[in-house]
Amino acid sequence: MPYNASSNRYDTTEYHRVGRSGLKLPAISLGLWNNFGSDRPLETQRSILRRAFDLGITHFDLANNYGPEIGAAERNFGLVFADDFESYRDEMIVSTKAGYTMGVGPYQDWGSRKYLLSSLDASLDRMGLDYVDIFYHHRPDPETPIEETMGALATAVNSGKAMYVGVSNYSPEQTVAAAEALAEYGIPLTIHQPRYNMFDRHIENGLLPVLDQVGAGSIVFSPLAQGLLTDRYMDGNIPNGSRASEGRWLQPGPIGDTYLQRVRALNEIAQNRGQSLAQLALTWVLRHPQITSALVGASSVAQLENSFAALEGPPLTDDELATIDPLAVDGTSLR
Repeated sequence: MPYNASSNRYDTTEYHRVGRSGLKLPAISLGLWNNFGSDRPLETQRSILRRAFDLGITHFDLANNYGPEIGAAERNFGLVFADDFESYRDEMIVSTKAGYTMGVGPYQDWGSRKYLLSSLDASLDRMGLDYVDIFYHHRPDPETPIEETMGALATAVNSGKAMYVGVSNYSPEQTVAAAEALAEYGIPLTIHQPRYNMFDRHIENGLLPVLDQVGAGSIVFSPLAQGLLTDRYMDGNIPNGSRASEGRWLQPGPIGDTYLQRVRALNEIAQNRGQSLAQLALTWVLRHPQITSALVGASSVAQLENSFAALEGPPLTDDELATIDPLAVDGTSLR
């Protein structure tokens, strides 16, 4: 059936400004990291993408290596975009990244000008787009001068192939250096994409004030800690089809007592607020003014809707934050 977007799609979410830029993102964005590759039915992907847009989720986050196999998420997104979203292009924020391995040889990894600009062209071709709204360097390159890497991002903007640029997985010091290198071209560092959740709190050690300093916003990935901050493992078992059962991102094995104690206590806090644990985890990461949006993945429409409902919850009180803090321990794992 032809897709017609919901007429009230902008009544259901909130939009936050990205740093000091004019760009706004929805508080919840959809990431296509794990559930949009060749191992998932295209029609399931289409249903999730359609529902996201109907909810007012205008931002779709990709990377050149998302799959499996690498490039598959961009190709699948391109197929759905051509059928369903082309007439809505001006209402969408599409982002992609380059910085991880895409193939063999010396020009398919890290942060050289050669790699970044050829990768962007390949990403645009896979998605069937003329430009992306945000182009990120996906991870720092210890060997390529940051001036070269940021110069490539500046070229992407000046060529009209990207509207804004960002970095991901950069330290506070690297973020300042990136912003300074981009400033030489008159282009701001618009956004940073770090990992952040209750069990990975490293960005609290310096990145947030740096974002204020350089005027960038941020969008956090893995806000649910790869499923650890959901009810999937709360009974002490690893269900079939979970990330821990697949062994790609979480290692299989027995679930530890420390994890179970913390996650069950957090779940009790969530229930007292009328939320699921996942919704509490999203409310918690979005409490920082420097965090523009939280990236969620979804393997089903129901899972997407559960995450999106976090926006219906009240802000966390000081007492709730104090109760959460000793449970939200950096480094907590399934073991």
